Amino acid sequence: MFERFSGTARQVVVTAQRTAHETGASAIDGPELLVALLRVEDTTKDRLLAGHELSADDLVEEFRRVRRRGGITDADAAALSTFGVDVDKVIRSVEESLGEHATADPEPRRHFFEPKTRVPFTTEAKRTLEQCLREALRRKHKEIGTEHLLLALLSRNSLAAEALTARGITYEAISAQLPTPPP
Repeated sequence: MFERFSGTARQVVVTAQRTAHETGASAIDGPELLVALLRVEDTTKDRLLAGHELSADDLVEEFRRVRRRGGITDADAAALSTFGVDVDKVIRSVEESLGEHATADPEPRRHFFEPKTRVPFTTEAKRTLEQCLREALRRKHKEIGTEHLLLALLSRNSLAAEALTARGITYEAISAQLPTPPP
């Protein structure tokens, strides 16, 4: 399947590896793929995301906060605050008692044969990459491009999809911007 990826889409996968190293992620998942997608130069991706406030650095910080909170997103925290729950205060209290990052998502165990320089892909990230192929085939495209990766990220129930939809970027809106396949 990887041979069907365009040069830019391949670059996104390589950049996701670098992003995982930079952020200290124990595995590559949707957030790393999304940040990598934003960091790679690509006119198609830029056209599809034009007009949306989307910064790779802002997303890295947002994903760091969510992981520190054990998966509680900013939207979740805002919803809980309506009930008087200050999520950040709760996290600080837990960390004072149990240590820094006590509520963070646990790191998956590495297999002894994995080199320390290679960060593995989560099962969900692998499924997202497989979804890229389905998106390309659905549109009768021979090559998998950044547009297919963006659609694949949006099609999953994931942190990356939540971040995109919170900024008004939806599967339907991106799909509508792509040429329709011939009958």
